[in-house]
Amino acid sequence: MKALQRRTYSFDTRSVMLFAALSLGGMGALHAQTAASSSQAAPYSYGPGTGNPSRAATDAFNHADTDKDGKLSEKEAARLPAISQRFKELDTDKNGTLSTTEFEKGMHS
Repeated sequence: MKALQRRTYSFDTRSVMLFAALSLGGMGALHAQTAASSSQAAPYSYGPGTGNPSRAATDAFNHADTDKDGKLSEKEAARLPAISQRFKELDTDKNGTLSTTEFEKGMHS
């Protein structure tokens, strides 16, 4: 019986093969996540131009709205540095709180 010879590849070849294997595995995982999340998607659309706030904006607003009154005070907005830095500019009605509409405009500006 003939002895099996082990192939030895150069470092460059092994690196390319490893990169290809990781890339294909990553793409498979991404495809699986995309397929799973699209099957669970809501039948309505969110985001700019739809009149509905994006899910990310809604989640961020709800996370920061600790007293759950539907408005962000300046103290609550401090949890979101990008909004906190422009709080007075985004508070267009100057009532000391950000409504969901004001918040959404701030997220997209």
